[in-house]
Amino acid sequence: MSLLLRVLLDPAQARALPESGWDLLVRQARAARLLAELDRRLAATPQLTVPEAPRLHLEAARRLVQRQAQMTRWELRCIARALDGEGLRPVLLKGAAYQALGLPLARGRMFGDVDLLVPREQLERTESALLRQGWEPEPMSAYDQRYYRRWMHEIPPLRHRHRASVLDLHHALLPPTSRIAVRNALLFDALQPLPEWPGLSALAPADLLLHSATHLFQEGELESGLRDLLDLDALLRHFGATPDFWAALLPRARALGLGLPLYYALWLCHELLQTPVPPQLLAASRADGPPRWRAPLMRALYRRALRPHHPSCDGATERLARFALYVRSHWLRMPLPLLSAHLARKAWMRLSPPALPEQA
Repeated sequence: MSLLLRVLLDPAQARALPESGWDLLVRQARAARLLAELDRRLAATPQLTVPEAPRLHLEAARRLVQRQAQMTRWELRCIARALDGEGLRPVLLKGAAYQALGLPLARGRMFGDVDLLVPREQLERTESALLRQGWEPEPMSAYDQRYYRRWMHEIPPLRHRHRASVLDLHHALLPPTSRIAVRNALLFDALQPLPEWPGLSALAPADLLLHSATHLFQEGELESGLRDLLDLDALLRHFGATPDFWAALLPRARALGLGLPLYYALWLCHELLQTPVPPQLLAASRADGPPRWRAPLMRALYRRALRPHHPSCDGATERLARFALYVRSHWLRMPLPLLSAHLARKAWMRLSPPALPEQA
């Protein structure tokens, strides 16, 4: 277990750290994008004095999170105004949703873009409304544009021409070619309205958790994997205090087609973060997990891959685990013939001289 994870789970352990230990702790937290979350947990620990050098880094992270919260609130007002009167059903996802809902985990979480989900049939109208209000597609090749729009669950990122804020517009949780068939339409039947931003909504509590689990355990980019696992832990602890949350979670996952990501979320949170998941739910989720012979191997890979990307805890075994999960994510994303053609095309484009026009 990394030093960072030990201190996040038991911040009182930081009292015994020497100067070199504090230095390593800050470096691991920065690599894992958890510096602000580390600050939040240390600040809540009684009789803990943080030395000046690490304290400055932690204070800087805290101010960045506070500044981002202010900017996000303004950005959401701009998005709400841009889509007002269009008859759309835009739904915030991930970090922006956590901020808008005022969830405890948002107080220590940095994020990059605002993620928005709309029904597939409203995608074109939503994009047009945003373009009229100053959002523009990020520059990319014609091939990448076609790839996004034909095979992905989102359109190319949109950047605002004045504020430089980036918005990712989704029409599904996973690509349409994914081996997991998500029933996306069900998500819009159980939304949480956001009165401060009229017209915008967030997913229902169980769906917030299931989307976060899907993002972590179906994608292959794990640079923020430990942060995302802590998100799941925080969501389970927060919503787990709500009556009937645990009882409804597995049936909801099965209704959406997301039993597999939920299995990994429950078991890895339980094993790595001591999340208080009811034993009967853990046992029931096995039916939605991988085959029994593969389940321990997959959990072992994730335990390695979710360590901070810092030299102190990022050896050959961790890199191998991340590579294996990266390959798995592509295998899950699309059929092998389509994937092979795409990867071959991307490799050819990287080898081609920039001056040559791209062939359609």
